[in-house]
Amino acid sequence: MAASDDGLLLPRLPELFETSKKLLEEVEETTEPTGSGTVQDKVSKGLDLLEKAAGMLSELDLFSRNEDLEEIASTDLKYLMVPALQGALTMKQVNPSKRLDHLQQAREHFINFLTQCHCYHVAEFQLPQSKNNSAENNTASSSMAYPNLVAMASQRQAKIERYKQKKELEHRLSALKSAVESGQADDERVREYYLLQLRRWIGICLEEIESIDQEIQILKEKDSPREESTSRSSLPEKPPMKPFILTRNKAQANVFGAGYPSLATMTVSDWYEQHQKYGALPDRGIAKPPSADFKRASQQQEDEEQNDDEGEEKTLHRLREWDDWKDTHPRGYGNRQNMG
Repeated sequence: MAASDDGLLLPRLPELFETSKKLLEEVEETTEPTGSGTVQDKVSKGLDLLEKAAGMLSELDLFSRNEDLEEIASTDLKYLMVPALQGALTMKQVNPSKRLDHLQQAREHFINFLTQCHCYHVAEFQLPQSKNNSAENNTASSSMAYPNLVAMASQRQAKIERYKQKKELEHRLSALKSAVESGQADDERVREYYLLQLRRWIGICLEEIESIDQEIQILKEKDSPREESTSRSSLPEKPPMKPFILTRNKAQANVFGAGYPSLATMTVSDWYEQHQKYGALPDRGIAKPPSADFKRASQQQEDEEQNDDEGEEKTLHRLREWDDWKDTHPRGYGNRQNMG
């Protein structure tokens, strides 16, 4: 790139970086809701400025993996934080329908920042796994009946160490901040200040990626039952089952009955249709007198039931008399034909 172009781009890059960083600090320190229009305008503006800054860095080819950390100028170290700031502002976006996309974009920004810091050996840390590997590990860990207590203990210890380092870094940064921002610090203190900033953001990004992976897993599990219910609703409905009587066999049902006190002679729908046909249903809270046809049908049904009951009583009486007669008359009684 020509020197004139460098002269045009380089003065704008610090302005874009400082403005976007200031916008992120205002968003994080504000007491307004994150979803308010003022906060979201700052988030959108900051993301636009950082995108332009990232484009300038790519055109200038300011960082190369063939270089060492010592070869990067002290004033240029802060531009390594551009992907981290992009990820932080992306996480501040509020849109439930695009939440999964925002999480994935923020994760990519954080991974880019951590990859650069890992290549330059800014600090000793382990790079997070890719999205596919992390999803497989989440599925495998959720399928395990008992979690790995050793792994849980090591993760807890790592979080404690990161927290201690974060507090120490913040204390050292607060001591250097005023001197660096006022321009009174020498190159060595400026370099130390930006290296501390990079290490602070490394810890922030590692924590953010852990929470992002957990939230992505929750969102995917939340959507899977909805897809399941949609696929089930598309299946054809089965016809309703016909009612049946629980008896061992047909002969037992004929002799001893079904095992219940009585069986229904009609369903509720049949009863309703019959009463509606003969006009025996109440009309607007006022019951109508039953018609002659309904009375005649009801009387006929009662007579049939009474005749059935009388026939059953006669049969039962005759069987009892026969049992009593057999008790008092031995077998062969009255048969005198072959006696001598």
